[in-house]
Amino acid sequence: MLPDIDSIALFVLAAEQRSLTKAADAYHIGLAAASRRIALLEHRFRTALLERSPRGVELTPAGTALLVHAKVMLVLMNQMQAEMSDFAAGRRGALRILANTSAMTESLPDDLSNYARAHPDVRLVVEERWSAEIVKALLAADADIGIVVEGIRVEGLDVFPYRTDRLAVVMPARHELALREGFRFLEVLDHDIIALEGGSSMMRLLAEQAVVAEKMLQLRIQVRSFEAVCKMVKAGLGIGLLPFQAARTMGEGMGLVVRPLPEDWAERKMLVCVRRDRSVNSSVASLLEHLTAVASAAGSEA
Repeated sequence: MLPDIDSIALFVLAAEQRSLTKAADAYHIGLAAASRRIALLEHRFRTALLERSPRGVELTPAGTALLVHAKVMLVLMNQMQAEMSDFAAGRRGALRILANTSAMTESLPDDLSNYARAHPDVRLVVEERWSAEIVKALLAADADIGIVVEGIRVEGLDVFPYRTDRLAVVMPARHELALREGFRFLEVLDHDIIALEGGSSMMRLLAEQAVVAEKMLQLRIQVRSFEAVCKMVKAGLGIGLLPFQAARTMGEGMGLVVRPLPEDWAERKMLVCVRRDRSVNSSVASLLEHLTAVASAAGSEA
């Protein structure tokens, strides 16, 4: 017989708190009852999971291994319960959407909000990822719809135009480039640069263009978020490179100057992606239709 989920949850809490007493209190059960639950787990797995002492509990090697699986199990159980609750409430389940940071900080929130108002029976689960990670998740059927930047390999996916963005430079107001009317990427390469980590599609593009310009990309700091780039720029550690709309939203609020790069390559296309051999799903089809329609409308206005 498999262990019950409540005992697994109690074990995880005890391991994280390093205290069976605190875990028992959190579950509103007595210490003796909590001890019996852990003892049953150890009996079923035929190995000790926790070492008890006057100072609390510590994981055994077996307990350490179980903790990894137990956390995954609890996350999956929570997702299962949430999806079943959707059906119980008359909703048609959840759509899993993965989007790159540019889309998440620009147009996607409003586009999804409009869709959600028109389709209250569909729950949207949205997560931010790098474009390459999104493609992998779609191919593995771990997501329903993805928003990625053009330029990465999308074999096995159907892709549709979504939006565009343009790379920009974020600078302190007194920086020499901020005081000029205009400049090009070649001149940006003369300065210390703060940008995203190397796994982002934007960084690959910038590195490629630096090679074309036969100059070095002088990366001083690399971080994981747009906000962190702006904070580093504000601290005077260099100039930042980010998508224009996101940089303007965050940077100007910090008193920074944001200037778009004029080169043609600095304009990037974002794509809506779905797995080519996906099963028929009316909710996925309706969201895909909505995103491509708003993209088409935005393109005609431009």
